[in-house]
Amino acid sequence: MSRQYVLVGVLALAVSFTVADHIASRASTPLWGQCGGLGFTGPTSCAEGVCTAVNDWYSQCVPRTGQNTTPAPSATQSPVKLPSNFRWSSSAALIGPKTDSRNIAGIKDPSVVYYNDRWHVFASTAVASGYNLVYLSFVDWSQAAAADFYYLDQSPIGTGYRAAPQVFYFAPHKLWYLVYQNGNAAYSTNADISNPNGWTAPRTFYSGMPSIIQQNIGNGHWVDMWVICDSANCHLFSSDDNGQLYRSQTPLANFPDGFNQPVIAMQDANKYRLFEAANVYQVDSDSNYLLLVEAIGSDGRRYFRSWTSINIAGPWQPLADSESNPFARANNVAFSETAWTKDISHGEMVRSGYDQTLKISPCEMQYLYQGMSPTANETYNALPWRLGLLTQTNSLC
Repeated sequence: MSRQYVLVGVLALAVSFTVADHIASRASTPLWGQCGGLGFTGPTSCAEGVCTAVNDWYSQCVPRTGQNTTPAPSATQSPVKLPSNFRWSSSAALIGPKTDSRNIAGIKDPSVVYYNDRWHVFASTAVASGYNLVYLSFVDWSQAAAADFYYLDQSPIGTGYRAAPQVFYFAPHKLWYLVYQNGNAAYSTNADISNPNGWTAPRTFYSGMPSIIQQNIGNGHWVDMWVICDSANCHLFSSDDNGQLYRSQTPLANFPDGFNQPVIAMQDANKYRLFEAANVYQVDSDSNYLLLVEAIGSDGRRYFRSWTSINIAGPWQPLADSESNPFARANNVAFSETAWTKDISHGEMVRSGYDQTLKISPCEMQYLYQGMSPTANETYNALPWRLGLLTQTNSLC
């Protein structure tokens, strides 16, 4: 055999190994990625580390014992500049229903961004017969109460059940996305956040309620959809008012299409400890993630628990997650006058940006929330929710 044929054979063999290795690597999950769990249909082998079960619904590629993962941080790392307990001061109620023909009982579930030197707030409007959405904009919080309301049932978003909005700018599409619930996980888009009539008609992320939610929801409700994206994927969280927090994902390039079947990201046998209104943010200082979930305390009042993780997919480590050490609750919020609320309920952090990464600064954080009179006793849809602003008073910055 000539040297030429031998050389060709060696090159062919080398190429075959290279192609095989490339195919294998594409079919493997990277370190810290999902590699298994009930309903998971992606790759189950790890390019690095070993596939380890976090719970029945989620397994993750984690380092082998002794494996050098530098510069990846450890799974138990906590954000450097977030304290282990929080203290807040609250404004008075800043935004409430207008006196108009709508006869709205409550303004609730706010989402907020600061863009083009203005605050842009989206919220749910609650009346006894149901919910829809409202938009308002202003330069300074002192102007919030006087800001005009634009009722979004007059836009292509339309009438009917619409609630719990979340707004962000999806930079790859150069579009604003408004995510909300309408019995499904819905969204509308808009090229101009300041144009309330520019929103598109609702579309949905799923064809219907995912089977895992149907199996676990019990007498609860599928609510509070929340989207956050990293450099590779977009993640969609939701709750069921029955002790489960769900998460599904799609590649960033596919968003808003292609979300896989949700997995249970967290659960609690006591549904009131993990109830609804989940928020997830990336912390500017160290790229860790902060998870907030609304709970109902032993006194029946709403408050927030918190966790951190190096990965949107978890696992999540407790930060301030109890009634005695909450993220935000009446017992760690100071009011300049008599407390106008004992509930610290569904809201959103004031972000340092406005895009799909949902970044927040750990310095003097602010949280726009819903509260109501401590003496309110109306039926749920008629409760007099108002919006107020928390400001952190024990920042480590």
